[in-house]
Amino acid sequence: MHLSKKCSAFKVVLGALLIVALLQLLYLSFLSKFHGKQQRYRYSELFGGSGGKTNGHPEKNWRKERLRYSLSTGGIFDNSGQYRVYKSLIKSDFTTNLKPGSDPSSNILTLATHTTINNLHHLESLLERWQNPLSVAIFAHGEDVRFATALVYALSFFCPQIQALVDFHLVCLSGETASFPEKDREHFAGLEDCASVFLRLEKHRDKYKNYDISGNVSYPNNLLRNVARSGTESAYVSVIDIDMMPSADLHQQFLAMVRKHKPAGDEVFVLPAFEIRHARKIPANKAELVQLYQVGEVRPFYEELCPRCQAPTNYSRWVNSHVRETATLEVAYTIAWVDPWEPFYIGPNSVPLFDENFKQYGFNRISQSCELFVAGYKFSVLSSAFVVHRGFKIQGEFHARKDEENKRNRVLFRSFKEGLKTKYPSSIRRC
Repeated sequence: MHLSKKCSAFKVVLGALLIVALLQLLYLSFLSKFHGKQQRYRYSELFGGSGGKTNGHPEKNWRKERLRYSLSTGGIFDNSGQYRVYKSLIKSDFTTNLKPGSDPSSNILTLATHTTINNLHHLESLLERWQNPLSVAIFAHGEDVRFATALVYALSFFCPQIQALVDFHLVCLSGETASFPEKDREHFAGLEDCASVFLRLEKHRDKYKNYDISGNVSYPNNLLRNVARSGTESAYVSVIDIDMMPSADLHQQFLAMVRKHKPAGDEVFVLPAFEIRHARKIPANKAELVQLYQVGEVRPFYEELCPRCQAPTNYSRWVNSHVRETATLEVAYTIAWVDPWEPFYIGPNSVPLFDENFKQYGFNRISQSCELFVAGYKFSVLSSAFVVHRGFKIQGEFHARKDEENKRNRVLFRSFKEGLKTKYPSSIRRC
C-alpha cells in the first residue's frame, strides 16, 4: 500500500518535471525566434528604405544615404598617393544642421582625434566627458576596412550622442576601398543598441599594439590629425590622441574665456598633459588631479620615455599655482618654445597643418610645434585645464620597430627644420 502511494507520487513528480522541461524548451524556442525576428527587424532598420515613420509616412534613412554617397565617391588620395581618404563618412546632426551666419559661440571649439579600430572603444568615455562636437579620423587596413565602415555606421545609428556630436572620417591604403556594408551581416549580428556596439569594439581592442599594424603598414598619424582637423568648421580646435581625456567642462570654460577676452590670432593655449595609473579614475578638475599627482598616481606625460618632451610646460609651477574651484579659466603664464617640447593645445583652426611625411613613431607632433614657433605663435598655458592619458607610458609596451622609426624620423626632422627657413624667410626664430 505504502509502496503504491510512493510510486504514484513519483509519477506525479516526474510528470511535473517533464511538463516544466517542455515549457522551458518552448520558452527557449520562443526566445530564439523572437531574437531572430528582432535581429531581422534591427537589420531592416539599419538598411531598409526608411528610418521609421513620421505622421504615418516613411521617413528617409538619411544616415544610410549619406554613407552610401560618401563611399560612392571613392574617396580622395592624400598628397603622397599612398592613402585613400573618405572625409565626412558620417556627419553628426551638429555639423549637418550648422548654417552659415549661425551664432559663432555654438561652434567655438571642436575636439579632433585619430585612432585605429582597435582603440575606437575609447570613444565612449571620451564623448561622455567631452559632450561637445568631436571629429574622429580612423585608419583601417585589410579586413578592418569593412569592419570599421560597418561599426561606424552602427555607432551613428544606435548611439544618440554620437548621432548628435561625432563626425567620422576613414583613411585606408590607396589600393583599398571601403564599401557599403549592407551585405556584411556578420558584422551586425548581435548589435541591438549602443552598448552592444561598444562591446563589439571592446572585444577588438587587442588586435595589435600601438603602431604595430599587420603587413608592415605605416600608421599615418599626421595625415589622420589633419583629416580630423579639416572635418571641423569651428573657430578653435584641439587635437589629442583618443586614449586621452580632457578636464571636465573644458568646452564651457574655454568659451567663457574667449568671450571675456578675445585671443590674439597667433596664440595657442597649452593643456598640460599627464598620465595616470590604469586603475585610477580620471580626475575631472585640477584639485582632483593635483591630489593624485602628489601621491604619485598621476605624473607628467612621457615622464619615463622622454621627460624633456614635456618639461617646458613647467609642471611644478602649474601644480603649485592655486586655482579656486569657482575661478574662471585663464592664462596662467606664457612660455617660449624650446626643443623638444611637443605640447597639446587649443589653437585657432588656421594654425599650420601637421607634416604628413611623418608616420609611425617619433617627431610627428614636435615638428608641428616647431613650425608654430617659427611662424610666430606664442604658447600660453591655461590655469586649470589639462589632458590625461590613460595608463603610464613605459618602454616595454612599445612595438619592436619603435627605435628604428624614431631614427628615421629624426633625419626627416632635420630636413623639415631646414625647409622652415624657406617657408618663413622673415622669421628670426629657429628650432
